[in-house]
Amino acid sequence: MNNWFAKVQADERLYPSHISLYLALFQIWNSNRFRNPLSVARSELMKLSKIGSNNTYAKCLRELDSWGYLEYFPSHDPIKGSKVNMFTFDTTTKTTYDTTSATALRPYINSSKQSKQVNNDSNLKKKYDQPL
Repeated sequence: MNNWFAKVQADERLYPSHISLYLALFQIWNSNRFRNPLSVARSELMKLSKIGSNNTYAKCLRELDSWGYLEYFPSHDPIKGSKVNMFTFDTTTKTTYDTTSATALRPYINSSKQSKQVNNDSNLKKKYDQPL
């Protein structure tokens, strides 16, 4: 998120409506455990981002897509909803397939592994007969 804010600060094209829409999308992405693509509902996003106009909403979403902040796949089916792919913004180089850019836009994959703590039998045994 810090890298995204740095990118936003340097981008003169973005207005508060773009930022609030992106943050609303990020919140939905976060609550879906960073799975892509997101199925989004216009009414939900407009309410969450505080955008009151359908035209402003559609314009901001299209611009965020064309400027490389996300991928937007519109749907004209109100039951199905539109799809959005979110990206992570990091400062590592891309994989060996493409080393032309120092800033990578990659779909997020949660690859962190949790380590299990091994309990020692000696740590579990307490001497209850000794005073505190």
